[in-house]
Amino acid sequence: MSLLRSLRFFPVACTGRSARAVLLQPSQPWHTLHAGPSLSSSASSKELLMKLRRTTGYSFVNCKKALETCGGDLKQAEAWLHKQAQKEGWSKAAKLHGRKTKEGLIGLLQEENTAVLVEVNCETDFVSRNVKFQQLVQQVALGTMAHCQNLTDQLSTYSKGFLNSSELSELAAGPDGEGSLKDQLALAIGTLGENMSLKRAAWVKVPSGFYVGSYVHGEMQSPSLQNLVLGKYGALVICQTPEQITNLEEVGRRLGQHVVGMAPLSVGSLDDEPGGETETRMLPQPYLLDPSITLGQYVQPQGVTVVDFVRFECGEAELSSAWELPAERRTLLTERMM
Repeated sequence: MSLLRSLRFFPVACTGRSARAVLLQPSQPWHTLHAGPSLSSSASSKELLMKLRRTTGYSFVNCKKALETCGGDLKQAEAWLHKQAQKEGWSKAAKLHGRKTKEGLIGLLQEENTAVLVEVNCETDFVSRNVKFQQLVQQVALGTMAHCQNLTDQLSTYSKGFLNSSELSELAAGPDGEGSLKDQLALAIGTLGENMSLKRAAWVKVPSGFYVGSYVHGEMQSPSLQNLVLGKYGALVICQTPEQITNLEEVGRRLGQHVVGMAPLSVGSLDDEPGGETETRMLPQPYLLDPSITLGQYVQPQGVTVVDFVRFECGEAELSSAWELPAERRTLLTERMM
């Protein structure tokens, strides 16, 4: 079934209202150390080993080696484990560099008046379903959200920004992460043994009188952050709402669903003549859920004005600077500003 058809029958995804920056600890993210001399069999040594295992999530073999290397000092052993895991992750990342990363996940995170979309790629769909990979997407979304919220713009209208791979890699790894996002990427590569990449991120902040509608297709929930939704396609739609609208969240989801399915290039105008299946302007496109009317004809009675949108498709091809592709390949399009 095509994406277009599946969207017309696919239940609309819903995101929560508030985010809690709680990251799961990896259960066994790295296990390449070799065991050294045996620890003492005393009860205190066993207690230290168990405590280090619970704290770090690393294997018993690695925890035992760390305690032996650090003379039983728990804090030093924990720091040593992280340092060795980091070193191993960077080594694997260097070996795997250049392998194609066309699979992965889109992450959507919303908190109050801010929404972010991120894309993290891997080599196989199998790895994208791994909880450790999903934790990486979670860290990237939290890092992007923190970056956006630290911006001190005084908003009179909406604000939208994008981060490329290099910019994303330099962000801090969220409230509970260590180092930068590129450090967390190296650890994930070392753990899962596949090449990965932090492809891009987009963020939107809106003042009063605006609303960000959102939708993720192929939805799955984040392992520990209820407000983070993961999937293969994602969209943010910025609407101006001069009045209180009771069904605003529902309208926002439907608009996001339309953007994912119809892949418009620009917003267009309510005055535009209705277009057909190849129309690339959003408002004169046939409405995804009722092709007998245009999206503009659906929106106008709702009391909202569509002003902008962002669309991410996982693994989509890079576009030229002119952002031009044939209409029949609209499902490979990336975000386009109005």
